[in-house]
Amino acid sequence: MAFIMKRLLLLLLALLAFAVHGANPVVEMRTSMGTVVLELYPDKAPRTVENFLAHVRDGFYDGTVFHRVIDGFMVQGGGFDKAMKEKPTRPPVQNEAGNGLANERGTIAMARTSDPHSASAQFFINLKDNDFLNFRDSTPRGFGYCVFGKVSKGMEVVQAIARVPKTSVGMHDDVPRTPVVIEAARLLPAAGPR
Repeated sequence: MAFIMKRLLLLLLALLAFAVHGANPVVEMRTSMGTVVLELYPDKAPRTVENFLAHVRDGFYDGTVFHRVIDGFMVQGGGFDKAMKEKPTRPPVQNEAGNGLANERGTIAMARTSDPHSASAQFFINLKDNDFLNFRDSTPRGFGYCVFGKVSKGMEVVQAIARVPKTSVGMHDDVPRTPVVIEAARLLPAAGPR
């Protein structure tokens, strides 16, 4: 019960910050290849944004890598360390893919397994419009992948990550030969009223 109350409080704080400042939360993700800035949409995907921000506040993403990068498709990260060991995460969140947002170039979405409601910490950034990843219906095959923000700065860094030489590690393909590390992910202070 305390865990649920804490999550609700964090969600309320994020929504309050949006209402007071008139701005969406912004996360700066410093990587070994440059900085990417993400604008998040709590009005469209409140549970997903709260979950992502909770991982950011906990420092969870610091030291994780982009472990799956496919030029012309997407770059995926946020779940493995440099040794490709998976980090333990918070519980999965309900899939909010039916929020009207599309998997367009530059958007950030939650990665998941074949279970539509299995997203926890891993995310991906779309390198092109990936319409086949969008919500179509509430069936396991049609649920899609929840978009919850977009790259507002640093898309050239994301493109460079997608083009690094790749290898296979265990059962994982498309792994950068030299790890692309998320050195730090931080919520930026609100810019104030617009």
